This record gives sequence, structure tokens and C-alpha cells, in this order.
Amino acid sequence: MTRKMTESQDLFERRKKIVANGVGVFNTATVKDAKGAIITDVDGRELIDFAGGIGVVNAGHCPEPVVEAIREQAGKYLHTSFNVVTYEPYITLCEELAEILPHGEKTKVMLASTGAEAVENAIKIARQATNRPAILCYTDAYHGRTMMAMTLTSKISYKYDCGPFAPEVYRLPFPNFYRYHGTRTMEEFVEDELKRLHESALNLVDVKNVAAVIIEPIQGEGGFNPVPQKYLEGLRAFCDTHGIMLIMDEVQSGFCRTGHWASWQHYGVLPDISTYAKSLGSGLPIAAVVGKADVMDAAAVGSIGGTYIGSPICCVAASATIKYMKEINLNEKAVKIGQVIMNRLQSLMKQHPEIGDVRGVGAMIGIEFVKSDDQRQPNSEICSEIVKGCAENGLIVLSAGTYKNIIRILSPLVITDKELEKGLSILETEISKAIQQ
Repeated sequence: MTRKMTESQDLFERRKKIVANGVGVFNTATVKDAKGAIITDVDGRELIDFAGGIGVVNAGHCPEPVVEAIREQAGKYLHTSFNVVTYEPYITLCEELAEILPHGEKTKVMLASTGAEAVENAIKIARQATNRPAILCYTDAYHGRTMMAMTLTSKISYKYDCGPFAPEVYRLPFPNFYRYHGTRTMEEFVEDELKRLHESALNLVDVKNVAAVIIEPIQGEGGFNPVPQKYLEGLRAFCDTHGIMLIMDEVQSGFCRTGHWASWQHYGVLPDISTYAKSLGSGLPIAAVVGKADVMDAAAVGSIGGTYIGSPICCVAASATIKYMKEINLNEKAVKIGQVIMNRLQSLMKQHPEIGDVRGVGAMIGIEFVKSDDQRQPNSEICSEIVKGCAENGLIVLSAGTYKNIIRILSPLVITDKELEKGLSILETEISKAIQQ
């Protein structure tokens, strides 16, 4: 007798028939309802969410104040285009962002729809502010999949056969201490990497042509790699010396994930321009470019923006999200959640040499798997088994990293203690099972 398909399986069959194959499938979960840190799939099964829509729902699925703000705005107007008819929600959100993410004495903001779009506009602003063409970026970086953003993105699988890419983009090795330090101390490693940065002005690109350096203070897709403190300080000094704009991409690390509104606040290093999206809107497509006022105003009228810059629906969702995050002190929750996760996983790491590293800031934590206890031998096969095993047992997780050998944890920060403990127990069990196979 042929077994009847589940509704989830049927949905995936429909997906195969109609959705382009190039749209990735990172996890086999489906959804009918979602609330807080729990997703209910189309078969009625409850799943603990450790992926958060790729870091989008820090405030949880469907936070009621956000949903109510959306409902109220939807009854007023959906779209006018801010370029054509000015509306208050856009201005209010910009004011709120400037307050929590101040860039020096005076800050200005522009809104967009996606993280990639924010990055594209940040590059345009930096080039106009400096009248220079070149951009420095890093290995293992992820900045999006539009043309400039994809050029800046490091991973080849995201850009296969999509070239030619944007010109005047130059790449430096990201200072990944775990992977590349060898026998060097952190101090020695950073000193060497800063030498490499300064040498790039002689052997990579004329520093007088460099408009900006763009960096994720904590790499997202690249494997949750935090930049060393002293390196970021040295990068800031390098940019100051040569009149280069420092752009920090906070699309995945922003809005309470690390225990701050942005991870650069954790480092205490101020960017000239920074980019945000994901958890800013609790799931609605909203992004922001925030920067020093004189830098932001260097862009010519009409050179940045677009039809859907700062949809009023998305603006009120973002404002409600920020207010809700403040009310429940989500930055503080992120720190506490991160401590719980880190303690559990570091204990597990002591039992399994296949776990090469557990790292992160706040509740942005990654687990790197290696072969033969060697940080230069990534183990991607084990991650595939862990993701699959967790899915079968009620936990949604995602892999990350150039070699897909890192499990990243991006649970909603409103997750309950019970849900967090249960999710971590499932993860620990599946890690142990995958290692023993």
C-alpha cells in the first residue's frame, strides 16, 4: 500500500514543480503558524526555531505590538513612495535609528527594503563622499546577492556563473583567529594581519583610490567569525589615515543579537556608515543605511533610494519592533541566552574533538566542526547530519561557513528557558549521534 503524503511533503512537491531550482532549501521545515520561538508546521507539529528566519525574528515570531501596528497602518495607506509623498512613519523611524545608533555628532539615515539594497546604497554613498572608486572587502564575507553586493560576497556558490562582476573590488583575508593563528598569540596574529592591511596599499590597490572598506564585525554566513578587537581598532585608524570610509555591515548582527543594537557598539569602534535589515522589521522587508550626516549628505539628489524605500507598513513594524525590544530589554536577554548556550556547548566541546570551536558574541553563536582536531580541515558532512537529525526531532537549525561546517544559533531572543533547554538538548543529542556515526 502506498503511504499517504504528509501535508509538508505535498507542499514540497508543489514547490519543486513551480519554484525555480535556484531558490535554495536550507531546511525542510514548513510553517502554518508561528509565535515566539515556536513554528507549527502544516502537519500540526511544533518545532523549536533556532534559525529565526536567518536572524530576522530576534523579537520573536509575530510579536503582538508589531502585528497591531501593521494592522493599524494597513487601514490608512499602503504605499505612496516616499520620493513622491512624504509620510511620518519614515521620518519617525529614521529619528529612532539615529537615537540608538548615533554616528558622531550628527547622524542621518536612509531606508531601503533589503540588506543587499542597503549595502548597494552604502557603497554609492561612500564613493560619492570620497570621489574614489575602489572598495576593500574580506574573504568569507556575505553582503547579499544583488550585483555589487554579490561581488562583495565571498562564497563562490552564491555567484556561480553570474559574472562579470562589479569592477574595483579588492579582497583581503578576514582575520579569522581560530582558523589561521597557528602558533601565534592573538596579539601576534593581529599585528601580522594589520601589516597585511597596510601592505595592501602597496601591492593590492592604490590607497588613494580606495573609497571604503566594508566589513562584518561578526561574520554571519561566513561562519560567525568575530573580528579581533585590536584589528577593528587598527582598521579604523587605517581608514582615518587615508581618508577611507569604514562601512560596517550589521544586517545579521544587529538589533539585540549580540546584546547591543549593533555589534560595533560592543567593540566601541565607530563606523562612518553602517547597514541594517533582518530583525529591524520583525520579518517585514525593511533596511537602513545609517551614517555620519556629512557623509550621508555627500550623495547627490536622486542617486540613492528607490520606489519602495521605507514602505509605511514596514516603517511602523520597525518602530514597533524597536519599542518592544526596549520594553522587554532584549539586549539584556541576548546576553543571558548567549551565556546559557555558550556554557552548554563549551561543555560539549570538551567531550568531542570534532567540535573545533564554539564562538560568538551575545546570542550570535556558532559551532565549528573539524576533522582530526585540525582547524584547517573543515567537516561539512557532520553538519548536514546534524541539521537533518534536528529537523526530524523538532528543532530548526542552519549551517554556515564557506565549507558549511558551522552550525549557527539564531533563536528568537524571546525564547523561554524551557524551550531553550529543550532545543539545546536536541542539538546536543544530534551532535553526539552525528559524531559517533
